Amino acid sequence: MGVRLSAIACAAAAVALPAWAQNSPVLNEVVVTATRVTQPLTDVLADVSLIDRDALERSGAASLADVLARLPGVTFTRNGGPAATTSLYLRGGETRHTLLLIDGVRVDSQSTGGAAWQTLSVSQIERVEVLRGPAAAIYGSDAMGGVVQVITRKGEGPVQPSVGVGVGSHGTRSLQAAVSGSQGAWDYALGLGRETSTGFNAQPAGNPDKDGYGRTNGSARLGLQVNASHRVEATWLGSSGNAGYDAFASKKDDRSLSDLSAWGLTWQARWSDVWRSRVAVTRGSDRYETLPSPYLTDTTVTTWLWHNEWRLGIHQLTAALERREDELTNASTTPVNTQRHQNALALGYGAKLGAHTVQLNVRHDDDSEFGARTTGNAGYALALTPAWRVTASVGTAFRAPTLFQRYSLYGVPTLQPEASHNREVGLKYAAQGNSLSVVAYRNRVTNLITYVSGPGSCANGVGTFAGCYGNTGKASYSGVTLSGATRLGAVAWHASLDLQSPKDDVTGKRLARRAKQVLKLGADTQLAGWGVGGDVLLSGDRFNNAANTQRLPGYGVFNLSATKQLQPGLDLLVRLDNVANKDYQTVTGYATAGRTAYVGLKWTGR
Repeated sequence: MGVRLSAIACAAAAVALPAWAQNSPVLNEVVVTATRVTQPLTDVLADVSLIDRDALERSGAASLADVLARLPGVTFTRNGGPAATTSLYLRGGETRHTLLLIDGVRVDSQSTGGAAWQTLSVSQIERVEVLRGPAAAIYGSDAMGGVVQVITRKGEGPVQPSVGVGVGSHGTRSLQAAVSGSQGAWDYALGLGRETSTGFNAQPAGNPDKDGYGRTNGSARLGLQVNASHRVEATWLGSSGNAGYDAFASKKDDRSLSDLSAWGLTWQARWSDVWRSRVAVTRGSDRYETLPSPYLTDTTVTTWLWHNEWRLGIHQLTAALERREDELTNASTTPVNTQRHQNALALGYGAKLGAHTVQLNVRHDDDSEFGARTTGNAGYALALTPAWRVTASVGTAFRAPTLFQRYSLYGVPTLQPEASHNREVGLKYAAQGNSLSVVAYRNRVTNLITYVSGPGSCANGVGTFAGCYGNTGKASYSGVTLSGATRLGAVAWHASLDLQSPKDDVTGKRLARRAKQVLKLGADTQLAGWGVGGDVLLSGDRFNNAANTQRLPGYGVFNLSATKQLQPGLDLLVRLDNVANKDYQTVTGYATAGRTAYVGLKWTGR
């Protein structure tokens, strides 16, 4: 599979690269994740991808992880169906090394570390921004591999209601309803959704029952434009799931219950043509419980932010004070109830001087447990022509150990933060709606936290167990990402190729469940009144374990989708996933869905 994939990748690159280079596109999108201020995409030095609402709806995907997996540098694994535990690897990094923000609200688990990606539904999302590469100098702990920011919709204009229904394979049923608009100084948006499925047997060699699920989600945004210079806004997104899963050696009806919420209150002020500020109070919660197994973990992350921005001609300066408060309740056989906080000062400078663009960021975090950490990032771009530019950056980052890793039965209170040093260079092209990007990177991680098996005390006063956490690992995530998009006649093409080497620097072996080659191809066109799209994912082989003794073969998956406007305001979506009914696994012993179909209708009031 690896040989075939490399051959296909080289052929695709040879055909596609000249086509991209012959066009002159203009990209006018703006992003906020790269530096925490609004920037045109063409000015951003970081490696960033955007997904707007139209693309989300055309994809037909129900889960955010399925959408992210179509982007360059992103892969994921699942322990079963769409609602099963999902791990996301950005540039090959650990799941806990990617920061999730929902309308600027930080969401994290102080048990496992990282976000519960399986809880997030596409129906409440207006836009997604993905930043590849460390961003701790801007966001602090957790952003060692990158940042994913989910943005919910904002109301504007007359009242616009919408209702969507759908049915699919495995007894899938979905229903969504939303309303948005604005009136005077107020704007609002509200959405609700529900999805259920009888599921399929996630562990064929284990419990033979079907592992169905139900997921309820909602979002709300209320904004008040006090005057031309001041705006107050409140946001909320919530998702609740109940999914079946197969515990090892168990014949019970095991259930996993998950609840995720993100609350935010923001005041934005423009004090002058030069100075703007933003004050925000946010709270992200992540709760996970299993039944009948007695496990419960509940994380709350509260953040206080005062962010300032000054624009002085070609110069842009930022300064932010931020306080983060983590709290963990873990009611299981290893009870934990503890909290900590971090206070931070972050400074930034950016300038565009003719063909030269510079971005500098530094941040100092003071943690109540392990003390001070300072991180920095320096980026530079040179415009070779109006369409071509080269970029280079270096940066450092860290991830604080979770409270569970420090204070549970398996924990070690003296654990230190994981640390990384990243370097990358890129060549980018953007003109007339087309794009091409080649980025090479190397992210080296030290103090990597791993679980050390074997008898011994975890030195926490709780007792002795057959292993505990330790700062015993080192890893390097290096690779090259090629991506681009173009239009040839009536067909819009997009493609990406990741050639990566996620390696354990202690053993020299490949990190578990990560492929060295991943190729993604996609095309969209109009055909007989239908919007038709297809995408192909080709993944090289992986190893299920750190010892590299359990090989998972490579695989290829082909998906199709089609949309049609039946009448003004009424749209039909048809989706067929895994068209060839490919039998593959991303985690040993856990099945993935075969060929599945979904049909949905959406009505939008005008």
